[in-house]
Amino acid sequence: MFKRSSIALTAILVVVLMVMMSFALTVQAQDGGDTPPTETPSVVGAGGTQITFWNGLTGSDGVTLIEMLNGFAEDNPDIQVIVEMIAWGPLYQKLQTAFVAGTYPDVFMLHASEVPQYASYGVLRDLTDQYTSGGGWLPNDDISAITMSGMMWGDGPEIWGIPLDNHGRGLWINEDMFEAAGISTDPDSAPTTYEGWVELFQKLTLDANGNNALSPDFDPENVVQWGYTVGEWPNVNFIGALYQHGGSFLSDDGLTVTVNSEAGITALQQTVDLVYKYHVSPPSAGFDTWQAFGAGTVAVLPTGTWYRNQSLLQTDIHSRAWRNVQWGPHPATWIGIHTWMVPAGLEDPEKLDAIFRMIEWVSNNQVLWAASGQVPARLSAQAALDPENYPSNILLGQSFSEYGVQDPKTTVTQEILGYLDAELQNALNGLKDPETALNDAAELMQEALDRSQM
Repeated sequence: MFKRSSIALTAILVVVLMVMMSFALTVQAQDGGDTPPTETPSVVGAGGTQITFWNGLTGSDGVTLIEMLNGFAEDNPDIQVIVEMIAWGPLYQKLQTAFVAGTYPDVFMLHASEVPQYASYGVLRDLTDQYTSGGGWLPNDDISAITMSGMMWGDGPEIWGIPLDNHGRGLWINEDMFEAAGISTDPDSAPTTYEGWVELFQKLTLDANGNNALSPDFDPENVVQWGYTVGEWPNVNFIGALYQHGGSFLSDDGLTVTVNSEAGITALQQTVDLVYKYHVSPPSAGFDTWQAFGAGTVAVLPTGTWYRNQSLLQTDIHSRAWRNVQWGPHPATWIGIHTWMVPAGLEDPEKLDAIFRMIEWVSNNQVLWAASGQVPARLSAQAALDPENYPSNILLGQSFSEYGVQDPKTTVTQEILGYLDAELQNALNGLKDPETALNDAAELMQEALDRSQM
């Protein structure tokens, strides 16, 4: 267990809060949404036992969650849930301030990548007793090993969170563009080498005269249809490619940043070459990838599970999900996990009972969560999904369970990802070569990691 004195905890949280404020603007929401914060609470139910619940689900997934909580309230009329949905960056700041002030919510939802930070502060309740291994209701074997690893931190047996979903990286393809280029739309026909992907993107990239990027007459200055885009969330694109080449984010002991390894440099160089060598993607800066795909000017959009609902709105675009690209010899794709967490300081048995009833109800009804676009965390819920309505959840969910890669497990994850994102953008916009960008990122990331070990 992690224990801190109240004075030490306050000091640590204040320092981290100052750091997080510096980096909040660089943290991209893992639900892919850019909806403004909605700090006006939603009141669900009218019961006498009231619990407060904070989360960062400000996109369409937040709408799905409220619908599910309405169902919970109908089945549990003695409970009222006060829900605050706040964009992820401000939520991190607000939550840390609340722990310092002692005004934290009764339950909150973050990503699994925040488990180490909050567990190290000693502010999380050990949730092992909610799993069957600890005598609880949630079957351990109904959670994939990759997902369960995100709930763990430290040397002990404690389980610090309960997963709601797996959300992560995949592709959306424009089927009409594929058919026009003579390319199969079957996900199982996707290339498994970098060279194969480049050729596919070249066939799908067209200039104003209708020449594709393989043609000797292709004009890279007048592209009207892009085969691919590198601009959305470079961090998670890079993490997948890094592990595809056998690289890692950190050394095995977690003490050394390794993103600037040969594998990392290769992964980033290949991505940069899509822009400046092969001309199949625009630079990152100033290009709205979602808008371009919806406008019919992008053939392959790397994005997340959350794009499902957006794709349903684009009725004039015939699209479908594919698994993530594969640059290196090993398949890999980034995943995140929306995770329930409960404060260690909450001791009111009535509130705790209400909280765990809510979490259990939502978990047992995770099939409904697929409507958010995300993949239910429970394997039984994944197996129960209707393939006609949820093909992307099923396809991408399988890849997450088989070869998903999560953010690095550190107490300064958001800070070091902020440094990495800035340097990836430098490389993707032609301001630095990949090796220099990764070396510069690794230096700052290592300094942050070293400080966290003091």
